[in-house]
Amino acid sequence: MAHIRVRFAPSPTGPLHIGGLRTALYNYLFARQAGGTFILRIEDTDQSRYISGAEQYIIESLSWAGIEPDEGPGVGGDYGPYRQSERKNLYQKYAEQLIVSGHAYYAFDTPEELAARRAQNPAFKYDSSVRLQMRNSLTLAAEEVAQLIELGKPYVVRLKVPRNELIAFRDRVRGEVQFHSEELDDKVLLKSDGMPTYHLANVVDDYLMKITHVIRGEEWLPSTGHHVLLYRAFGWTPQMPEFAHLPLILKPNGKGKLSKRDGQKLGIPVFPLAWKDAKEIFEGFREFGFLPEAVVNFLAFLGWNPGTEQEVYTLEELYQLFSLDKVSKGGARFDFDKAKWFNQQHIMRLDGYALAQRVRPWIAQHGVTPDESYLAAVCELLKSRVTLLSDFWTQGAYFFTPVTQYDEAAIRKRWKPERRPIIEDFIRYLSQLTTWDAATIEQAIHAYVQAKGLKFGEVLPFVRLALAGTLKGPGVNEMMALLGKETVLQRLQEGLDRFDQIVSATATS
Repeated sequence: MAHIRVRFAPSPTGPLHIGGLRTALYNYLFARQAGGTFILRIEDTDQSRYISGAEQYIIESLSWAGIEPDEGPGVGGDYGPYRQSERKNLYQKYAEQLIVSGHAYYAFDTPEELAARRAQNPAFKYDSSVRLQMRNSLTLAAEEVAQLIELGKPYVVRLKVPRNELIAFRDRVRGEVQFHSEELDDKVLLKSDGMPTYHLANVVDDYLMKITHVIRGEEWLPSTGHHVLLYRAFGWTPQMPEFAHLPLILKPNGKGKLSKRDGQKLGIPVFPLAWKDAKEIFEGFREFGFLPEAVVNFLAFLGWNPGTEQEVYTLEELYQLFSLDKVSKGGARFDFDKAKWFNQQHIMRLDGYALAQRVRPWIAQHGVTPDESYLAAVCELLKSRVTLLSDFWTQGAYFFTPVTQYDEAAIRKRWKPERRPIIEDFIRYLSQLTTWDAATIEQAIHAYVQAKGLKFGEVLPFVRLALAGTLKGPGVNEMMALLGKETVLQRLQEGLDRFDQIVSATATS
């Protein structure tokens, strides 16, 4: 079997949509599973749509997700250059080869002439039914064609789609696919600026780069008939790659393709990383607080399933199992709750120290720089309660800064000034403890409540409110142990004063 070579070939016309990231992932998994080569190729031939910064964004997104190319821009390889704009001279030669063999032709029709045709007939298609009525090298004398080219008159090169032919190929996801040549137009292969279109460039590059499998989104399926014709025209049919067209990623309601507008409308990420254009800022999965390994796991299951009960996998585990045969034909619904579930599962897989490295940037945004062991202990304590990396701050800020916000509704409901002596006595009791760890604190609280004839509900909710400002959070014993004796005693005393102020303000309002 030939060495597997696959490519991810995005256009730098904007940020990388997660559908594109999934395509890259499936190519990567397929290559790794087979011990093959994964190539990144930048298809930047459409200079009118080129956006500065988009290529770097694509590279950074892949790197963040752990999808590292074996060949590509900045990586190198034996089949470069890996930007199509740097391969421009190649395509002219291959376009001319097709003209010589009779599989393509020069077309001199102006944009105005084509627009007039479309105005007369909105269903106008430049194909075998009209090509002999147009201004091209099939209808003009050879001398006139040569003269027009010599004079620098603009022209394009079009594929001459044969009449009355069946074009069939086997797709690894779709099965047998057929096109009739009458359905296909004479696609432009070389534009008037000398740049190739996607159709010519990707076929030539796939051939020259020895690509064995083309794994791409189903939106490219209608173009594949033209690509098969190009392989035939060049005489490259034995080297034609296998095709696999992936299902669409659908909106959360399952109706239609997921777009960047859905992200804005629903407040969900549809890009791996944040992207800022002239008008808008789009947050990415990274900025929402997702781990890259969770995003990869989530995307892998949008259109593929290993057929096991297990759902949580590392990247390495995914490529050991991956198979194109288990990719579904139907669209995959984008379920953001499921994405968050994957993130929660991957957070829980990490130990406190590994999590601390991921969480530190989120804490640092608030001007806090805890030492490693303390941050690791906080992460370990909170990790079963959070969903996103941002939750470590929103749910645990009290571990790093004094409490300034209290759940006033809970305080007004539960606190009565006559409870103050009980809590003050409890503070004095805690101050006498000589050992300060979760187990000792738990035993001490039990002993105190029992000795005073109290219920836990008469003490612990107020301890939690004073320490964290909220009734939510991890176990009180663990919280107290981690905050330290001095901080606990100080917050309990300050909490009593705040409780009285809140209740008093309510009574006078």
